[in-house]
Amino acid sequence: MKTRKLLLEMQKRNKQRLTELRTKLEKNEVRAEDLESVQVEVQELATAAQDIADSLAELGDGGEGEEGEGEGSDSGDGENRDDDQGEGDEGGEERGGGEQGQGEERASISAEQRDGIMSAIGQGLSTRGHKSTKAKEKEVRSAFANFVVGKITEAEARSLGVEAGNGSVTIPEVIASEIITYAQEENLLRKYGSRHRTNGNVKYPVLVKKADANVNKKERGNGNEIPETSIEFDEILLDPAEFDALATVTKKLIKMSGVNVEDIVIEELKKAYVRKETNYMFNGDDSGNENPGALAKKAVKYYESTPVDVNAAGYSQSLYSQLVKLKGQPVTEVLKKSMWIVNRAALTILEDMTDTTGRPLLHQDATDGVGYKLLGHKLDFTDAANGTDPTKPVFYFGDFKAFHIQDVIGAMELQKLIEKYAGTNKVGFQIYNLLDGQLVYSPFEPAVYRYEVGQADPNAGGA
Repeated sequence: MKTRKLLLEMQKRNKQRLTELRTKLEKNEVRAEDLESVQVEVQELATAAQDIADSLAELGDGGEGEEGEGEGSDSGDGENRDDDQGEGDEGGEERGGGEQGQGEERASISAEQRDGIMSAIGQGLSTRGHKSTKAKEKEVRSAFANFVVGKITEAEARSLGVEAGNGSVTIPEVIASEIITYAQEENLLRKYGSRHRTNGNVKYPVLVKKADANVNKKERGNGNEIPETSIEFDEILLDPAEFDALATVTKKLIKMSGVNVEDIVIEELKKAYVRKETNYMFNGDDSGNENPGALAKKAVKYYESTPVDVNAAGYSQSLYSQLVKLKGQPVTEVLKKSMWIVNRAALTILEDMTDTTGRPLLHQDATDGVGYKLLGHKLDFTDAANGTDPTKPVFYFGDFKAFHIQDVIGAMELQKLIEKYAGTNKVGFQIYNLLDGQLVYSPFEPAVYRYEVGQADPNAGGA
């Protein structure tokens, strides 16, 4: 990485060369045959000037001393530009009378061409540093974390781009995106479902319908009008619910020197939020926050045609037969887009199973980044797929794009709780968000099926 001293030296040489070219143009010393090479050089110098200025601006983020030094450098650059410009103007006045005579002696460039290059040189000499997107995101991320742990005031946080007020702070987009990205890795429904980002707490409609089209080989006449088609129509509204999760950090960690505070805070936020969100989407059984569209509730239950006991000898072929039948449940349109999501208990059993030829039933598939394939379809696993007994294998099979998630842009907020945990020397962080996630499908085309090994059909006779 280039040091500030080296960058300043490069900046000085760059501006000296731009000033030399400007002087040549003012003296009308650039010939027509040199025009192209001068234009290329000026463009390269202007681009380099911006890169150097940006690098200097980013170095200013290292600390107060460097930042102050960076501001001083910018100020000095401005003074140099003023001096350069003044010298250029004086030279222009002194040389004004001789330009026309020189122009008659040689094939000089036109006034329009000269003005164009002079403009590019002016931009290169007046270049000021801009922080890169990465540097800005780092600054906002740090300001957010420092504010929530009490290291900077509300006014300081707002000046650094953090929206704060009334005891809460809006989680910046860079951190919200980081939390959601983490959630996509941990929450497979985010990874494989359909996500909709909306502004405000609005209901997002998902339409479900089935219509029959008509066919007619003859031309229609007056007595052969198009008949009405019967349509089964339903409308599911994704209605974001108020969603919260709680994380705590000890004051000892916050006070310790050398500890990266923002990483501690953001890691705790991620874990707390994702645990709550994942359970909401997979099971939807939180008291007072039930989700009727959760995967476990909305997926169509598949029950064994022949009881399977995974603890009995020879269970492998019985379970294999049930999995083949489960795969055959979705209609063809859904089957083509289907995959498996299973829990760890199911994965463990699958890894020990073979088909009728003795080959492993579950084989690795690295072509599309997913670790396994089962019966020709991708497979992924998560503990969130557990039933009431985590030792029971659970299989989900279907098109998970039918699980729709609505995220409200800018809704994720954080509230700091100091007094509530003062007795245990902790600081609480309560996350607030607007979110909904539901499995949506037509009653004619169920999208996802759920099979829990050993679970009996409650409606079967004698069960």
